[in-house]
Amino acid sequence: MAQTEKKGGLLRKSSASKKPLKEKVVLMYDEIFTTEDPSKCNPRFWEELFLMKVNLEYLEGKLEALDGEELMKIKDNINCLFQHCIQALGEEHPIRVVNALQTLCALIRGVHQKNKSTSGFDIINMLVGFDKAELCMKNLMESLDSLLCAEGSESLKSLCLKLLLCLVTVTDNISQNTILEYVMINSIFEAILQILSSPLSRREHGYDAVVLLALLVNYRKYEVVNPYIVKLSIVDDEATLNGMGLVIAQALSEYNRQYKDKEEEHQSGFFSALTNMVGSMFIADADEKISVQTNEAILLALYEAVHLNRNFITVLAQSHPEMGLMTTPTSPIPMTPVTPLGTTPPSSDVISSAELPLDADVQTSNLLITFLKYSSIVMQDTKDEHRLHSGKLCLIILTCIAEDQYANAFLHDDNMNFRVNLHRMPMRHRKKAADKNLPCRPLVCAVLDLMVEFIVTHMMKEFPMDLYVRCIQIVHKLLCYQKKCRVRLHYTWRELWSALINLLKFLMSNETVLLAKHNIFTLALMVVNLFNMFITYGDTFLPTPSSYDELYYEIIRMHQNFDNLYSMVLRLSTNAGQWKEPASKVTHALVNIRAIINHFNPKIESYAAVNHISQLSEDQVLEVVRSNYDTLTLKLQDGLDQYERYSEQHKEAAFFKELVRSISINVRKNLAFNTLSQELLLKEFSTIS
Repeated sequence: MAQTEKKGGLLRKSSASKKPLKEKVVLMYDEIFTTEDPSKCNPRFWEELFLMKVNLEYLEGKLEALDGEELMKIKDNINCLFQHCIQALGEEHPIRVVNALQTLCALIRGVHQKNKSTSGFDIINMLVGFDKAELCMKNLMESLDSLLCAEGSESLKSLCLKLLLCLVTVTDNISQNTILEYVMINSIFEAILQILSSPLSRREHGYDAVVLLALLVNYRKYEVVNPYIVKLSIVDDEATLNGMGLVIAQALSEYNRQYKDKEEEHQSGFFSALTNMVGSMFIADADEKISVQTNEAILLALYEAVHLNRNFITVLAQSHPEMGLMTTPTSPIPMTPVTPLGTTPPSSDVISSAELPLDADVQTSNLLITFLKYSSIVMQDTKDEHRLHSGKLCLIILTCIAEDQYANAFLHDDNMNFRVNLHRMPMRHRKKAADKNLPCRPLVCAVLDLMVEFIVTHMMKEFPMDLYVRCIQIVHKLLCYQKKCRVRLHYTWRELWSALINLLKFLMSNETVLLAKHNIFTLALMVVNLFNMFITYGDTFLPTPSSYDELYYEIIRMHQNFDNLYSMVLRLSTNAGQWKEPASKVTHALVNIRAIINHFNPKIESYAAVNHISQLSEDQVLEVVRSNYDTLTLKLQDGLDQYERYSEQHKEAAFFKELVRSISINVRKNLAFNTLSQELLLKEFSTIS
């Protein structure tokens, strides 16, 4: 028997030369694409249409093939199809509902593809008609809300979310998508929360629900009162917030696991053998090839939750029961493929074994730890645009956390100690740290480690000035909290001081190149003022008196860098150039550092001469420092423990608009290729009762 082939809505026998036959659904689509009302000849036309398996490819292709004028001629039939789709959503038979949802996806995408250059109002008119738009869209949103909140099919819920994501992302700039006005008026916020608060729904649909919420929050957020922003900011239900946190943690954890797998695969391969033979000269280049697609959508969701909702801060440190142990889900595995957009999270409400603590008896993981690990990976390579955006967003999230009083309380809590294994960039001059040697410390130590790691590893020609500024600001905000609350943190402060001094050295060495692109004095001033913060208030938050002595030792030991910086800023502040004012600010800020150097250096030289020692040991220098504090005079500097609070609208609006545009394109692309297949979905509804 000759094989039957199916392509583009056509049925043909491969051995026959007869004209190919069209599927019935394709013939029905063709009737819609005429100027005649298809139900005139067949009163049951619309009823029959939604019993037919949707041919998405043909329907979208047909819409795209028409020009604007041709589309206007069949506008009444398009409106009629759209309205009948909405009516079908209220049907008892799930087959009709599935086909209606699929058809709506094709219609919305197809019409938007044709009308890219026209305004949103034209698209609304084309889909539903101005006169009926308000009522139809109200009915559509109410039907979707009912399907999402019902006890029924998980497959239908999945398809509803896909349709909503399709609706939200048909335009690159979601704020220009006027259809979303109806999504604002007819809110589905409560339905999204219900999905996140239920373990079963969250497992199946949590990812799509969180991405959808993040996008809706960004609709015209700077122009009008967005109800999703208002509602998200006041959510206080613990189960819902924890559910949202868990979905985000799973997605970030999956990224971390994929990266770790690739890293291990990479290290056991050819490059590993090669580098073992000839040394570590190729390590940095080799490891740059380890790449896993970043997930800006889930990071945006985390940002919005942290930024808008004070109650969500508690979720960051919350150890979920599922996160500590691997468990087998008791619910049946759905037949519907629910591939999320841009990444594939773990299949159940658990964290992968890679996320388990080193010693299960000592600790569990939490969202903040998972996020810090994620940040340590994406911030390694900022040359790639997506990673640069991800790195910036990670630092913005950490900025919000560093400003929050409650977040700081648990970050600095001595009773909440964790081992956080951050990823470190391979570098020729340092060995890879052994994971087993990681101490248990308060979480703020991991945040500071991450900042130090970034400072040390990004001194390069394409200098990420903006990220460095954010990094220093985070350190400053943490120090302000420690000073205010007199928290004596046992941290290896020397690593931070050394990193900051090396950063100043880099700025000076590359003055000409960097000044052509950046105002390096803003960053230099911030670094100098961090040292001023330690000098002025260090006795209130450094762990021991000897830590304060070590600060002076580092300043004296590296005095040449501070002397060179002073010479550079003095030169530029005495010239009448564009850098006169910013350079003079650094000059004034160096007053106490220079006082320390000028006070102690002669004393050290005198000590060496009297004792006939050519080179003093650290202990000998510290002895000189301790015995000469009383004659040191420092100036009191105001405002060192003050900072400007983070403001999205005034400073970050352009970044978020571009980020959301990128996410919208990515979500739409993933929907188009892998989430609207109907084969498995229809098996669930293979009979009509």
